[in-house]
This record gives sequence, C-alpha cells and structure tokens, in this order.
Amino acid sequence: MSRLLVIGCGGVAQVAIQKCCQNSDVFTELCIASRTVSKCDALKEKLAGKTSTVVTTAAVDADKKENVVALIKSYKPDLVLNVALPYQDLSIMEACLECGVHYVDTANYEPEDTDDPEWRKIYDKRCKELGFSAYFDYSWQWNYDQKFKDAGLTALLGTGFDPGVTSVFTAYAQKHYFDEIHTIDILDCNGGDHGYPFATNFNPEVNLREVSAPGSYWEDGHWVEVPAMSIKREYNFPQVGMKDMYLLHHEEIEALARNIKGVKRIRFFMTFGQSYLTHMKCLENVGMLSTTPIDFNGQKIVPIQFLKALLPDPASLGPRTVGKTNIGCIFTGIKDGKEKTIFIYNVCDHQECYKELGSQAISYTTGVPAMIGTALVASGIWNKRGTLTTDEFDPDPYMDMLNKFGLPWVVDENPATVE
Repeated sequence: MSRLLVIGCGGVAQVAIQKCCQNSDVFTELCIASRTVSKCDALKEKLAGKTSTVVTTAAVDADKKENVVALIKSYKPDLVLNVALPYQDLSIMEACLECGVHYVDTANYEPEDTDDPEWRKIYDKRCKELGFSAYFDYSWQWNYDQKFKDAGLTALLGTGFDPGVTSVFTAYAQKHYFDEIHTIDILDCNGGDHGYPFATNFNPEVNLREVSAPGSYWEDGHWVEVPAMSIKREYNFPQVGMKDMYLLHHEEIEALARNIKGVKRIRFFMTFGQSYLTHMKCLENVGMLSTTPIDFNGQKIVPIQFLKALLPDPASLGPRTVGKTNIGCIFTGIKDGKEKTIFIYNVCDHQECYKELGSQAISYTTGVPAMIGTALVASGIWNKRGTLTTDEFDPDPYMDMLNKFGLPWVVDENPATVE
C-alpha cells in the first residue's frame, strides 16, 4: 500500500496512471501533477468509479526543483514517478532527495538547452573520452548514486520498454538461458499506421532529436559512432512482417555495457518507413530540428519546439492507429559450452490498446512498464539503494507482471539473427 505522486500527464503518463489504478492493492492513493492541471482533472474524471485508488490532482512546474519540493511536502508520497520530460529528471531527482522519497523514471536525462556553456563543457569532454555524441546519457543521473545510497533511497532509471523491458529481458536471458551473453541486438518495430503523412509516436521534440543524431553501438569494450541512419537492415518480425530498420544510439546500451560482464557487442535498431525518413530529412535540412533559439518577429523561438506545436499530439493517435508493434532482444552466447541464440519479444496491438485505455501501442508499451517498475519499488520487492537500471534487479517478478498487465512475452529459441 503506497501513496504515489505522478509528474506528467501526456500519452505515456495516462497509460501508467490507469495501470496504477488497476493495481490499487499497491497504489492506494495517487496524485497526478502537471503544468497543465486541466489534463490531470480530465483523467481523474475518466477514472471516477473505475478504481479504488484515491486520485487527486495538482499543478506543478517540474523545471523548478522548489516547486516539486513544495508539492512533495504537501502531498507526502512514498515515491515519485517521473513521466514528464527527460529535461526535468535532475530537478525531480533533487527534490526527491531533499524530501526523502524514492524516484522512478522512463528515460535518462538530456538538457533542453544544448548550447548551455556549462553543460556543453562536460558534454564535449564526454564525447572525447567515450566516443559517442548523443545528447542523452546516464552519467548525470549516475552521479547521484552515492547521495541516494546515503539517503537510503532508490532511483530506478529507465523503466519504459526500451530502456526498461529490454534491459529486464537481458537480465532474464542471463539468469535463465546463458552462461555468457556475447551479443545483444535490441529491435524496436512499430508496424502501425496512423494515416498522417508525418507524425511521431512519442514526444516529437525528444523523438526527432534522437532519430536525427549519429548512431552508435558498443563493440569490444568501446563505442563506435556512425552517421545518422547509415546502417540499415531488414528483419522479418513475428506478427508484423518484413521491415526496414536503422541503427540508432540508445541509452540502455550504456547501462548494459556496464552491467553485463563479457558482452562483446550491443546494438539498437528501430524501424522507419520511407515517408517518415523523407519528411524528417527535409525538416532537418531547413533547420526545423534545431534546438538553438532564433529571433522571429521580435521574440525567441526554438525551431523544434515550434515544429512540435504543428505536429499531431502523440496522445491523439490512438483512435486512428492500426497494426502491431514488436519489440525485443536477440541474444547470442554460450550455455553449457554450446552456442545459443534466443529472441525475447512482445507483440502489442494498437487497436487493442485503444480499446482498453484509449491509447496507441507506443504509449502503452512504455506506460505499462513504468507502472511495473514503480510497483516493484513501492512494494519493496526491488529494494536496492542508489541509482539503478532495471537490469540490476531480479527480472522474474517484472516478467510476471508484464504477462499480468498486458504485455505478454515470447521466447523464440530458433530466431533469425541480424547480420
């Protein structure tokens, strides 16, 4: 029985909150907080009469630590689930430390202003030392590890699907199927169609920044960086079919490379259609993906934030999206002296998600694991202290909850591999 504060009320947050309310034995009380409190009130109204969880709402500006501290001190939660923007991870973590509550999120920190000289100095040093140039990385949050340990608190980082479930799949494979894991290929396939010429399935600002950046992978103890979208493969995904996929940098690679001993290579691939890539390249060429403010009619605007305002809200895609997702990991390694390959994956149907929660599958596959990780911390089943990723805990209870709460998984012991 716990009291949960959820910060954020976008598409992922709305799934996570509804799933928390399906798990009212763990989450007896829940406060939904966002800068736009009307969204929180609308979701509370939607949940009325459908759950025994006591739901309240509040307004908060999560960019400001002092605002989050004030809300935590007022509501007195046992833990905070951050499903706002990655820009706000550090302010919310600091508020949790100050107030003595556990912290959970779905994506690692990245700065809103990539031109900030203080951040840029640290970033440039990291690029030179580690060899990858993505704006997002775990170092900023890992720096809080000792503070959370000293406070006797857990900061669970990245309990979405990828990162999150894919890291749990890795821990599960290591525990039950391998003596040594040698390679990990994380495959993220969205076979859905929303009917728009161009739209993103989660926050456009974060999504487009991620996809347009150089790709990178981990091999033989170091990072290898390649031009954006320069490595393409095809894969025949169960229940979805043959899709083009492209190598991207992704945050769970950083954590798995640190935590999975003996792994020789880790790659991340995501599927994209040609229309999406053509639109994105055009927008990039004319400067619409830039995070640097420009002067327009006497005021400062950030091009990618202006673009976000023009694109469909990901939370609105549910009723018009059809098709399925397939997200999982292909592992190769050794078991009992013999070579072994398995593919652990989940298939999720966009329309089934919409029928259940009014969401498309991208929000569903992130929001459900957000609830699961939060529940495991809240119930004390996952009780390590410090800043930790999902692969650092026992995977079995998480895997059981995936089956129970709508994301059943499959283990294929004879899959095709990626060249």
